[in-house]
Amino acid sequence: MEARAQATHVRMSPRKVKVVLDLIRNKPVDVAVAIVHNTPKAACEYLEKLLKSAAANAENKNMDVNNLYVSECFVCPGPILKRIRPRAQGRAFRIDKRTSHITLVLKEKE
Repeated sequence: MEARAQATHVRMSPRKVKVVLDLIRNKPVDVAVAIVHNTPKAACEYLEKLLKSAAANAENKNMDVNNLYVSECFVCPGPILKRIRPRAQGRAFRIDKRTSHITLVLKEKE
């Protein structure tokens, strides 16, 4: 049995989120929350909230919260907000403000 949580349209580049996801993959939930809480990255704010949400989903499914671990976690690129930056001689450079869709899956240890 698994419990999943998803955060969509997170205003952060998937590349920045992936760095933190690699730290918590295959870790127990309590260890993962501790890692995310003490890591000085901007993505940790979203991931801590997502971890707690997935744990609450598992509790609603009557899963043992003490036996949970992060079995799957991945990030997909979301829609890109395109902005224009004025440059010299009337030119314009494009700035891509990237977004992410983060998915987290928790499973019970057997």
